[in-house]
Amino acid sequence: MRIVSGSLKGRRFSPPKSFKARPTTDFAKENLFNILNNTIDYDDLKILDIFGGTGSISYEFASRGVPDVTCIEMNFNHYKFIKKTVSELDLEDTVKVIRGDAFKFVEKTGEKFDLIFADPPYDLVGSEKIPDLVIKNELLNEGGLLIFEHSGKESFNSHPNFIENRANGKVIFTFFKA
Repeated sequence: MRIVSGSLKGRRFSPPKSFKARPTTDFAKENLFNILNNTIDYDDLKILDIFGGTGSISYEFASRGVPDVTCIEMNFNHYKFIKKTVSELDLEDTVKVIRGDAFKFVEKTGEKFDLIFADPPYDLVGSEKIPDLVIKNELLNEGGLLIFEHSGKESFNSHPNFIENRANGKVIFTFFKA
Protein backbone atom coordinates (compact mmCIF):
# COMPACT_ATOMS: atom_id res chain seq x y z
CA MET A 1 0.00 0.00 0.00
CA ARG A 2 1.13 3.55 -0.58
CA ILE A 3 0.31 7.14 0.27
CA VAL A 4 -0.98 8.67 -2.95
CA SER A 5 -0.33 12.40 -2.43
CA GLY A 6 1.03 15.13 -0.21
CA SER A 7 4.32 15.39 1.68
CA LEU A 8 4.47 11.60 2.15
CA LYS A 9 3.52 10.76 -1.44
CA GLY A 10 4.91 7.41 -2.53
CA ARG A 11 5.73 6.18 0.99
CA ARG A 12 4.76 2.54 1.33
CA PHE A 13 3.49 0.57 4.28
CA SER A 14 2.71 -3.11 4.39
CA PRO A 15 0.19 -4.65 6.76
CA PRO A 16 1.03 -8.23 7.79
CA LYS A 17 -0.44 -11.01 5.66
CA SER A 18 -2.64 -12.02 8.61
CA PHE A 19 -4.33 -8.60 8.55
CA LYS A 20 -8.12 -8.88 8.42
CA ALA A 21 -8.93 -5.33 7.27
CA ARG A 22 -10.23 -4.55 3.78
CA PRO A 23 -8.27 -1.38 2.99
CA THR A 24 -9.57 1.31 0.69
CA THR A 25 -7.82 0.72 -2.64
CA ASP A 26 -5.29 3.22 -3.96
CA PHE A 27 -7.62 3.81 -6.93
CA ALA A 28 -10.58 4.65 -4.67
CA LYS A 29 -8.38 6.83 -2.41
CA GLU A 30 -7.09 8.80 -5.37
CA ASN A 31 -10.63 9.41 -6.61
CA LEU A 32 -11.87 10.39 -3.15
CA PHE A 33 -9.04 12.85 -2.57
CA ASN A 34 -9.43 14.30 -6.07
CA ILE A 35 -12.97 15.24 -5.02
CA LEU A 36 -11.84 16.60 -1.66
CA ASN A 37 -8.91 18.56 -3.13
CA ASN A 38 -11.42 20.71 -5.03
CA THR A 39 -13.75 21.34 -2.09
CA ILE A 40 -11.80 21.65 1.16
CA ASP A 41 -8.71 23.30 2.62
CA TYR A 42 -6.76 20.77 4.65
CA ASP A 43 -4.74 23.24 6.73
CA ASP A 44 -7.18 23.77 9.62
CA LEU A 45 -9.25 20.60 9.61
CA LYS A 46 -9.99 18.29 12.49
CA ILE A 47 -10.54 14.77 11.10
CA LEU A 48 -12.01 11.62 12.62
CA ASP A 49 -11.27 8.30 10.91
CA ILE A 50 -13.44 5.57 12.43
CA PHE A 51 -12.86 1.89 11.70
CA GLY A 52 -9.22 2.81 10.95
CA GLY A 53 -8.18 -0.61 9.57
CA THR A 54 -4.70 -0.03 8.17
CA GLY A 55 -4.75 3.69 9.00
CA SER A 56 -4.41 4.48 5.31
CA ILE A 57 -6.99 7.29 5.24
CA SER A 58 -5.48 8.92 8.35
CA TYR A 59 -2.03 8.90 6.71
CA GLU A 60 -3.47 10.44 3.54
CA PHE A 61 -5.04 13.32 5.46
CA ALA A 62 -1.87 13.92 7.48
CA SER A 63 0.23 13.82 4.31
CA ARG A 64 -1.93 16.61 2.88
CA GLY A 65 -1.31 18.87 5.87
CA VAL A 66 -4.26 18.15 8.16
CA PRO A 67 -2.96 19.07 11.65
CA ASP A 68 -5.41 17.02 13.76
CA VAL A 69 -6.40 13.45 12.86
CA THR A 70 -7.99 10.98 15.27
CA CYS A 71 -8.05 7.34 14.17
CA ILE A 72 -10.25 4.80 15.99
CA GLU A 73 -9.58 1.07 15.62
CA MET A 74 -10.89 -1.73 17.82
CA ASN A 75 -8.80 -4.71 16.67
CA PHE A 76 -5.64 -4.80 18.80
CA ASN A 77 -3.34 -6.01 16.01
CA HIS A 78 -4.63 -3.35 13.61
CA TYR A 79 -4.27 -0.71 16.33
CA LYS A 80 -0.64 -1.78 16.96
CA PHE A 81 0.09 -1.66 13.22
CA ILE A 82 -1.38 1.85 12.90
CA LYS A 83 0.61 3.07 15.94
CA LYS A 84 3.81 1.59 14.48
CA THR A 85 3.18 3.13 11.06
CA VAL A 86 2.34 6.53 12.55
CA SER A 87 5.69 6.40 14.34
CA GLU A 88 7.60 5.28 11.21
CA LEU A 89 6.01 8.11 9.19
CA ASP A 90 6.82 10.59 12.00
CA LEU A 91 3.15 11.57 12.41
CA GLU A 92 2.86 11.30 16.21
CA ASP A 93 2.11 15.04 16.52
CA THR A 94 -0.65 14.84 13.92
CA VAL A 95 -2.36 11.43 14.15
CA LYS A 96 -3.81 10.29 17.47
CA VAL A 97 -4.60 6.56 17.46
CA ILE A 98 -7.23 5.26 19.88
CA ARG A 99 -8.02 1.62 20.45
CA GLY A 100 -11.75 1.40 20.93
CA ASP A 101 -15.19 0.63 19.63
CA ALA A 102 -16.19 3.16 16.95
CA PHE A 103 -19.87 3.02 17.93
CA LYS A 104 -19.08 3.79 21.58
CA PHE A 105 -16.67 6.55 20.59
CA VAL A 106 -19.31 8.19 18.40
CA GLU A 107 -21.87 8.01 21.21
CA LYS A 108 -19.58 9.24 24.01
CA THR A 109 -17.10 11.74 22.60
CA GLY A 110 -17.71 15.39 23.26
CA GLU A 111 -15.45 16.41 20.37
CA LYS A 112 -16.59 17.88 17.08
CA PHE A 113 -14.91 17.33 13.74
CA ASP A 114 -14.80 19.05 10.36
CA LEU A 115 -14.73 15.76 8.47
CA ILE A 116 -15.46 12.20 9.54
CA PHE A 117 -14.47 9.24 7.42
CA ALA A 118 -16.17 5.93 8.26
CA ASP A 119 -15.15 2.68 6.57
CA PRO A 120 -16.67 -0.15 8.61
CA PRO A 121 -16.35 -3.77 7.51
CA TYR A 122 -19.02 -4.23 4.86
CA ASP A 123 -20.59 -7.12 6.79
CA LEU A 124 -20.57 -5.37 10.19
CA VAL A 125 -24.02 -5.56 11.75
CA GLY A 126 -25.36 -2.09 12.49
CA SER A 127 -22.84 -0.21 10.35
CA GLU A 128 -25.68 1.35 8.35
CA LYS A 129 -26.57 3.32 11.50
CA ILE A 130 -23.29 5.26 11.50
CA PRO A 131 -24.63 8.28 9.54
CA ASP A 132 -27.58 8.63 11.93
CA LEU A 133 -25.32 8.27 14.99
CA VAL A 134 -22.89 10.91 13.76
CA ILE A 135 -25.70 13.38 13.01
CA LYS A 136 -27.69 12.61 16.21
CA ASN A 137 -24.62 13.01 18.42
CA GLU A 138 -23.67 16.25 16.63
CA LEU A 139 -20.10 15.21 15.93
CA LEU A 140 -19.75 17.47 12.89
CA ASN A 141 -18.93 21.16 13.08
CA GLU A 142 -21.21 23.47 11.13
CA GLY A 143 -20.73 22.67 7.46
CA GLY A 144 -18.91 19.46 8.41
CA LEU A 145 -18.80 16.43 6.15
CA LEU A 146 -19.29 12.71 6.79
CA ILE A 147 -17.93 10.31 4.18
CA PHE A 148 -19.25 6.79 4.57
CA GLU A 149 -17.57 4.02 2.57
CA HIS A 150 -19.77 1.02 1.86
CA SER A 151 -20.72 -1.63 -0.66
CA GLY A 152 -23.56 -1.19 -3.10
CA LYS A 153 -25.95 -3.16 -0.88
CA GLU A 154 -27.09 -0.06 1.00
CA SER A 155 -28.57 3.17 -0.29
CA PHE A 156 -28.65 6.38 1.70
CA ASN A 157 -30.15 8.57 -1.03
CA SER A 158 -33.27 9.30 1.05
CA HIS A 159 -31.29 10.26 4.20
CA PRO A 160 -32.08 13.89 5.15
CA ASN A 161 -28.37 14.78 5.27
CA PHE A 162 -27.42 12.98 2.03
CA ILE A 163 -25.40 14.97 -0.51
CA GLU A 164 -24.15 12.50 -3.11
CA ASN A 165 -22.71 9.08 -3.91
CA ARG A 166 -19.44 8.44 -5.70
CA ALA A 167 -18.89 4.90 -6.98
CA ASN A 168 -15.40 3.52 -7.54
CA GLY A 169 -15.90 -0.02 -8.77
CA LYS A 170 -17.47 -1.91 -5.87
CA VAL A 171 -16.64 0.86 -3.40
CA ILE A 172 -19.18 3.60 -2.81
CA PHE A 173 -18.49 6.82 -0.94
CA THR A 174 -21.65 8.49 0.32
CA PHE A 175 -21.33 12.09 1.45
CA PHE A 176 -23.47 13.63 4.20
CA LYS A 177 -23.52 17.26 5.40
CA ALA A 178 -24.14 18.36 8.98
